[in-house]
Amino acid sequence: MRPRLLPMALLAMLTLLGVKLQALRHGSAPSVALVSPAVASAPAPAPPPAGPPPPRQVAEASAPPTPEALAERAVLEALRARRAEIEGREAALSQREMLAAAVERRLTGRLEELAALQQRLEAEARSRDERTEQGWRQMVRLYEGMRPRDAAGIFDDLDMPVLIQVVDRMRENKAAPVLAAMRPERARLVTTELARHRARPND
Repeated sequence: MRPRLLPMALLAMLTLLGVKLQALRHGSAPSVALVSPAVASAPAPAPPPAGPPPPRQVAEASAPPTPEALAERAVLEALRARRAEIEGREAALSQREMLAAAVERRLTGRLEELAALQQRLEAEARSRDERTEQGWRQMVRLYEGMRPRDAAGIFDDLDMPVLIQVVDRMRENKAAPVLAAMRPERARLVTTELARHRARPND
């Protein structure tokens, strides 16, 4: 059988050569089923598209939160709200403390001003009283240096408030002769008013 294979192989090669020549003549590549380089060099087929996720995964993704998760979320929200409330109270307390400190500083400054004003007024009052007392003392020395009859003539016509201030400051050994020289009614009135004046508490 080998002598027959050689003629058959030659016949197949001639047939293939004729097909190639015919293909070259018509300008197209031969499409021989025996040798298929296009099939060998063709790209691999694309993988099939991914299908939908399994029903278990979809169920897990869309499942509602558990009671434990809800409770934890509620606790966290309550803690946040409580913290915000505490911070708000602390801020309000700090604001009130600042306002109270400012008011205290203003009040302290005002009290210091009032204390200084009071001291100044008291000093002025003492100075005024000293000047007034000095004036009365000078007047008393003037009347004490006069003769009793002359002083009595002036005392009979002097205003009672002024007369009481003068007689109250006179020495007794100087006031007695003057009162004795005055009109009796006037002397009695001076004595009564002088007793009332000395009975009143000092201002």
